Amino acid sequence: MMNPDKFEKFMQELYEKFHMHDLKQNDRLHRYRNIEPESGQFLSMLIRAQQSKKILEIGTSTGYSTLWLAKAARQTQAKITTLELDAERVDQAKQYATEIDLADVIDFKVGDAQVYLEAMLEGFDFILLDAERDAYVSYWPHLSRLLKIKGGLLVVDNVISHAAEVKEFITLIQQDPRFIMMTVPIGAGLLMVEFR
Repeated sequence: MMNPDKFEKFMQELYEKFHMHDLKQNDRLHRYRNIEPESGQFLSMLIRAQQSKKILEIGTSTGYSTLWLAKAARQTQAKITTLELDAERVDQAKQYATEIDLADVIDFKVGDAQVYLEAMLEGFDFILLDAERDAYVSYWPHLSRLLKIKGGLLVVDNVISHAAEVKEFITLIQQDPRFIMMTVPIGAGLLMVEFR
């Protein structure tokens, strides 16, 4: 595992590379749309503080957020499962994870998150949701089932930057008394949902 300074430098260069790529794309779907560095650091801190053991990420993209999760997972001896529809992006993410010596804590899966969530029986203590927002409402019954670990945490990105797109999803969570939630104004806005 590389030292913290090298990790920070690697991640900074990676973020700048991805950010430059996104600036050149007119079509939203062609952008990598990675989380902001401060969001990545915050997620990493949460995992370490919670001592998470089973982590699920929905929306790998090119693996920028995955690496932040994996850095913390290495310290808590956790395993990450990360889901992404785009096989090319997963190949990129694997390459970066190998380069930074974190590939062994990540299980990369290519496929539809809805199908995976429906089939999954075991719970997770930490879930990052950063995918196509129009699918979140249909994910919720499965996410709420998989989060049934005391103190289990779901973190959802872009809830401030894309508030209108997640409004229905947030209303669903608010109506479920098993969960408490709050929005943290970090990056594009992180919604934290905890199983009571």
